[in-house]
Amino acid sequence: QVQLVESGGGLVQAGGSLRLSCAASGRTFSTNAMGWFRQAPGKERESVAAVNWSGGDTYYADSVKGRFTISRDNVKNTMYLQMNSLKPEDTAVYYCAADPRRSWIRQPPVPNEYRYWGQGTQVTVSS
Repeated sequence: QVQLVESGGGLVQAGGSLRLSCAASGRTFSTNAMGWFRQAPGKERESVAAVNWSGGDTYYADSVKGRFTISRDNVKNTMYLQMNSLKPEDTAVYYCAADPRRSWIRQPPVPNEYRYWGQGTQVTVSS
């Protein structure tokens, strides 16, 4: 069992930055593929970024490439999403998720393959 808790969301002006954190409990965190997903009102949940067990392989959606950086600290059992140059279209609820069946990531990630999810954190970018 893995429990995930996101933090770091908030309201920011366009061009600003936020850093999301995902704190995980459970002994298998360091071997799990992890990902960030987001869902805006009226839209389907979409993949934002993903990272393999070691942090050596990453995925980014085209819409966030060059602006967002995913990372993980397996000692602290925490995953991060550094978001720079934020745009109003980045406004959404952001979720972190863990796939306990894989240490590698599928590109693009498939949300249904991620078994454990956090409660989400709201990110609002004003224009």
